[in-house]
Amino acid sequence: MDEKDEKIIKILKENAKLSTHEISKQTLIPITTVHNRIKKLEKEGFIKGYTLNLDYQKIGKPLAAYTLISLDYKCLKEAKVSQEQFAKKLRSYEEVEEACMVTGAFDMILKIRAKDIVSLDKFITGVLRGQKGIGTTQTLMVLHEL
Repeated sequence: MDEKDEKIIKILKENAKLSTHEISKQTLIPITTVHNRIKKLEKEGFIKGYTLNLDYQKIGKPLAAYTLISLDYKCLKEAKVSQEQFAKKLRSYEEVEEACMVTGAFDMILKIRAKDIVSLDKFITGVLRGQKGIGTTQTLMVLHEL
């Protein structure tokens, strides 16, 4: 990866929907070169995919929270489930936007989206805390996202 690739990636991070023509204008790199470099970055795994930046208020999930999780490794071992497999299982829930394994006092952090506090409560107390493998949880409510 060189300086031209870095310029292209920076622009795509800001707006992945831009055309190669627009990226070419902003970087002063020929359109064909921009196109070929993007394809190469995708093929080599530098660009793994493209995402959306949603207005969660409009789609009915304005509430965001982070739930810190301490795992019960004994339960995971008995179930023959790795921490990564368990994280992927939790990530599969519609409410879970992100699942990250971390260091420190907790083992995992989930970013959760819900329509309201009642829905969040039902998910955390009814679904998460019922999972074999979860020891304790601590939930942090997001006040404002930037």
